[in-house]
Amino acid sequence: MDLTERQLSRETIYEGKILHIYRDDVLLPNGRTSVREVAEHPGGVAIVALDENDNVLTVKQYRYVFSRVLEEIPAGKLERGEDPDEAALRELKEETGATPKRMTNLGKLLVSPGCYSEVLHLYLAEGLTFGEQNPDEDEFLELCRAPFSDMLARVMRGEIEDAKTVCGILKVHALRTAQKERQEKEN
Repeated sequence: MDLTERQLSRETIYEGKILHIYRDDVLLPNGRTSVREVAEHPGGVAIVALDENDNVLTVKQYRYVFSRVLEEIPAGKLERGEDPDEAALRELKEETGATPKRMTNLGKLLVSPGCYSEVLHLYLAEGLTFGEQNPDEDEFLELCRAPFSDMLARVMRGEIEDAKTVCGILKVHALRTAQKERQEKEN
């Protein structure tokens, strides 16, 4: 069965600094029509950065939408057309002062595919060296470190709610588990 929905028309609702909002009329697979509201976003990057002691670097920042401070892995939006690998290095350096020797691509996340076009690229950064933080002028961050095992436990208890942080920590845990299983099979 062809599940494709075809755009019939598009109305621009809002064009902002980050988001462009559209109202689309679409043709459904059954021949009927419907409305789709689309928030277009340039995409982003998020990095699980581990120091030499297996601590995860996180940042605490006030999130206006939720009216509270959240603890998250370093992340940021892509400039339109920007390479995600380069953006990940830039964001990690800006938010934490860290530069990695190794970056592992952990894949992509479709943040909220029902209406939001953001694709988030996840990375694991290791072998860190540190310099100065250089956050954006409208970005106020507190750099924190927590043992990976503690972060995993906090994710599992629901204390960490930020989706990119939850996914990043769980992906690194899955990667480590798979590596350990491979090593045990080889021995």
